[in-house]
Formats: sequence, C-alpha cells, structure tokens
Amino acid sequence: MAIVLTSPLSWREKFSYGIADMGFNFYWTNIATFLLFFYTDVFGISAAAAASMLFLIKIVNAFTDPLIGALADRTKTRYGKFRPYLVWMAVPLAAAAVLTYTTPNLGHDGKLAWAYGSYLLMMVCYTGTNIPYNALSGVMSGDPQERSTINGLRFIFAFAGSTLVTAATPCMVRLLGAGDDKHGWQLTMLAWGMAATALFVLTFVNTRERIAPPATQQSKVAQDIRDLAQNRPWIVLFFLALIIMISITLRTSTAAYYFKYYVGRPALLASFVPAYMVAAAAGASLTPLMTRFVDKKLLLMILMSVTAILSGAFFFVDKEQVALMYALQIALGFVLGPKSPLAFSMYADTADYNEWRTGRRATAMTFAAATFSQKLGTALAVAVIGALFTTLGYVPNAAQSSGSQAGIVWLMSLIPAFFALLAVGVMFFYNLDKQLLVRIQSELAARKGA
Repeated sequence: MAIVLTSPLSWREKFSYGIADMGFNFYWTNIATFLLFFYTDVFGISAAAAASMLFLIKIVNAFTDPLIGALADRTKTRYGKFRPYLVWMAVPLAAAAVLTYTTPNLGHDGKLAWAYGSYLLMMVCYTGTNIPYNALSGVMSGDPQERSTINGLRFIFAFAGSTLVTAATPCMVRLLGAGDDKHGWQLTMLAWGMAATALFVLTFVNTRERIAPPATQQSKVAQDIRDLAQNRPWIVLFFLALIIMISITLRTSTAAYYFKYYVGRPALLASFVPAYMVAAAAGASLTPLMTRFVDKKLLLMILMSVTAILSGAFFFVDKEQVALMYALQIALGFVLGPKSPLAFSMYADTADYNEWRTGRRATAMTFAAATFSQKLGTALAVAVIGALFTTLGYVPNAAQSSGSQAGIVWLMSLIPAFFALLAVGVMFFYNLDKQLLVRIQSELAARKGA
C-alpha cells in the first residue's frame, strides 16, 4: 500500500514546490486577465469570435486533462512520476505562449485559424506541465496539515506571480513594443516564458515524491474514472471548482472592460488586480492556521458566503467611488485567498479516500479531472461574457451604450455573487471531515505495516 508520510517536509522543499506556481501564473494570469482583451483590441477579431474560440478551446482542452492525468499516473522514471514533466514540457509551453500572443499578417479567417491553433497548443502544453505539478503535492506528504501548508505556500507564490503579471505586463508591452503593441505582446510573453521555465527547473531539482500506488496495482484508465465517479467528496469538489471558477473568471475577465468603458480610467487596472492578488496572498498564508481550528468544509462555506456579499456590494458602487472599489477588491482577495490551497489539499485528501475505499490510487487523475472542471468553468464564464456583450451591442474601442455598460457592471457584481452562493450550497454535500481523515491515514498506515 501507499507510504503515508507524517514527518515534516523541509522548508527548502516547501519553498521549491510553491515557487513553480508563480511560473504557472506567468501564463495563467495573462490568459485570464488579458487574453480576451488582446484578441479583441490588439489581435483584431470580434468579441463574439474571440469568446467562441476561447470557449471551444477550453472545452477541447478540458478533455485532455484526464488523458494527461492517466499518462502521468503511469509514468515511471528514476525521478518519479510527476516531476519530470516540469522539465519535459517547460520549453514547449513557453514557445506555444509566444505563438499565441503573436499577431500574423493575415486576413480575418487566417487570424482566427492562427488563434485557434496557437491557443490550443498553449493550453495542451500548459496542461501537460500543470497536471503533474498539481499531483506532486499529493505524493510529497500524506499528512493533511502538511498538504495545507505546501498548498498555502504555493498559492502565496501564485498570487505573487499574478500580482507581478498584472502590474508589469502593460508596462512591458509598452516598453518592449516601443509603440507597437503587437510586437510588445510577443516579446512580453517570451520574457514570461523564460522566467517560468527557470522556476519549473528549480522545483524539479529540489522536490521528491514519497507516496506511490500499491506495487501490484494494474488498474485501467476506465477503472480510474469509475473510482472517481463513486468518490463522493471528489464529486463535490468537481462541481465546487466549476462554480467558483465561473465566479472568479467573470470578474477577472471583465475588469479590463470595467475600467476602460465604465469607470473611464483604464490605467487603474494595473493596480486594481494586483491589489486583489496581494490580499489573496495574505489570505492564502493564513490557510494552515485556519485549518488548525476550523474544518475545511465549514471554512470554505464561510469564505464563499462572504464572497457573495462582497461581490454583490460591487453593484452599488458608483463609477466615481474608486476608493470603495479598491476596498471591496482587497476584501475579496483576502477572503478568496484561502480557497485555492484549501481545495487542492482537499483533492489530495480525496486521493487518499479513494485508496482507502478501493485499494487503488490515481493521484494525477484525481487532480486532472479537477482541473477539467476549472477549465470548463472558465469556458462557461467566457461564453457568458461573449454572449452578454454581443446581446448588449459591445463595440471595441468605442463609447459603450448604457446597456453595454450595465452588462459590464453585472458581470463584476451580481452574477459572480450568485455563483458564490451556489458554491456554498454545493459544499453541504462534502463528507470528508477531520475525524474521517484521521481514520483513513491510520488504516492506510496499518495496511502498509501488514
């Protein structure tokens, strides 16, 4: 049976694991915050075409997640199952990102084909690196509290990376492009890709995999999927990730439009999103402390309830009340900061639960199917934005109608608030508490001893 590790990890290893997520956010934050804006206002395709493309690619890419998870679970090297992917896929990912943010001299149909191909390539390469990285947190230690710690540290680096990207990217585009935004975006992504590659190599060198599936395990991919379909806590987390990602993506992708067309001060975006990220990093840093006193399920329900209240409050903020916008944004960041480390430590717990229940372990598949739901949530959010913009008559780089402005405000406030409340309802069905986790770890250790 799997080895259950309860001794503490070194801070060097925790640091080295966490810092890779800064590299992933050099890509992810650019995608979530700037890509739709890049396609409509720089690349030169319509909001409807861009939103449709992003939605379709996300759907296609979401289905590659379980495939990559299954491949990673069955990988055997002297360096482990998951760590090698951080070096195998780092350079292809950087190259694909540069191609995605390259604007070729083509007609409308040619540009659209380029966008489809390059974005799909980038997302597949991202998945091929990120799924094994996620799974790595589930095999570095078997201690649930230790998992909360490494995932808390991971998301401190993630939010730091997001803060850096949102603050620096617009400046980098201007400086590197020297007035040519198309060239500026291309060089900016080259710089981010090189930095991310260096961080992935650092993680590979300084981490170790300690938990392995039973030596005699021969389960097939279909069996892994059936196990997940019967894993109640994992199913709850699947829908939770889907719903929360919709809520977050709606606000993140709308922020550029909100400040450009509603507030009328687009330069504020460079500090507005980083303000959220800094607050989120502070919230994430407190996750291990929170989980010592509050059960993960209850903590998530409290956090998402407060998120709904704060998001809804945004609807009542006037375009002149910039200070209030920032106050609500910072509060949202602090409240949502613990969400990601909580969820990822809980995914690792569901992998233990699956082994305890079935005698089989598929760590990467557990995380891969989870990121499937996150990508699906992102795709649905972008589809909502595109559909609403099209219906209300959004026109790039022009004064917006009152209906279009109202839609932008709804996407920043009441619609995300609804999905946050829906997430609270979903968590009522999660049944993996502290007492059961203690029992699971004890029995897995006993099986190993036997």
